Amino acid sequence: MTDQPIPLHPPSSTAQQVQWLTISEDQAGQRVDNFLMARLKGVPKARVYNILRKGEVRVNKGRIKPDYRLQPGDLVRIPPVRVAQRTPPGKPSDQLLRLLENSILFENEGLLVINKPPGLAVHGGSGVSLGLIEALRLMRPEASYLELVHRLDRDTSGCIMVAKKRSTLRHLQAALRNKGVSGVRKVYQALVLGQWPARRHRVDVPLLKLELNSGKERIVKVHPEGKPSLTEFRVLRAYGDCTLVEARPITGRTHQIRVHAQYAGHSLAGDEKYGDDDANDRLRKVGVKRLFLHATELGFYLPGESELTVVSASLSDDLAAALVKLS
Repeated sequence: MTDQPIPLHPPSSTAQQVQWLTISEDQAGQRVDNFLMARLKGVPKARVYNILRKGEVRVNKGRIKPDYRLQPGDLVRIPPVRVAQRTPPGKPSDQLLRLLENSILFENEGLLVINKPPGLAVHGGSGVSLGLIEALRLMRPEASYLELVHRLDRDTSGCIMVAKKRSTLRHLQAALRNKGVSGVRKVYQALVLGQWPARRHRVDVPLLKLELNSGKERIVKVHPEGKPSLTEFRVLRAYGDCTLVEARPITGRTHQIRVHAQYAGHSLAGDEKYGDDDANDRLRKVGVKRLFLHATELGFYLPGESELTVVSASLSDDLAAALVKLS
């Protein structure tokens, strides 16, 4: 591979004009610093706080602090800020667009629930030019608002929520933080190595997230200084030297199910980060060619509704076929 020439000039950028924005009901409630960072994509965080500190950002013609929460009807002045031009996301193939259109499990005026295909990152970045959210925005160019409510690992398939309104995003993210009966119920199916004890129903140990390679890689481990983390497990079926389990993460930590299963001595099949390489090689021969983890069900309360909405996605074809071979 030949060396690439080092650019002699910084990337091109564009200078915006002064913007005057009136805050809608749906935009209200968020902090002004978060509002600005969402509007000024490509502007360093330090620069956003700098223009706030200098009073260049005004709300109703007055200076405000970064933690000011916007109100309906507020008039926000955003000064001209030079924004680095970003590489546009790759164009999704017609095949991917058809797949995503056929993967919609639920839709109303505020929410989409998608059966995410395996291998598709939820968003671009870190070498990924096009993720689920970028593809959905290109698939729905008329949509004024599409944001991920939560995330799934790239190799994890199954149910994922995408908000079509900011009020829906706020409602569901608050529900995700609520561990009570009004919270979001998440149910996964996972194939773990070995025979999971039928009597073991919970793994309740703290998890600590670490960043390696200057933040390019994340790894999670059980550690007393980590955040409290609880996953409930239930055996569904034994397959020789593997067990199909149901996993319900009560808390929502990064890689929680994977690390809790590893801690219990039963790593997930196909897990290249926390799993067993020799076992993964054996399972690859029967079709387990990626992380065997599928978000099979979501239960949630929509804004203003008292009845639980439940959305489910059958085990993806590749994982279901692997189970047949293991039988």
